[in-house]
Amino acid sequence: MKKDKLDEFEVDIDKCMHCGACVGSCPQNAITLREVLIEFNDDCNLCKRCIKVCPVGAITLVGDD
Repeated sequence: MKKDKLDEFEVDIDKCMHCGACVGSCPQNAITLREVLIEFNDDCNLCKRCIKVCPVGAITLVGDD
């Protein structure tokens, strides 16, 4: 799946608990937990598993209508 400029993950840092569920769910190992934020690297194929497993709904995909 090709990434579009509008396809960008947004993480609500007020909701995110840094539980690591998104990291564990990513088949591409494209997510890294940092001290204050979550980073998505270029290996992401936009499968959206991270969105589905987030227990607090902190991850959204901008441009995903």
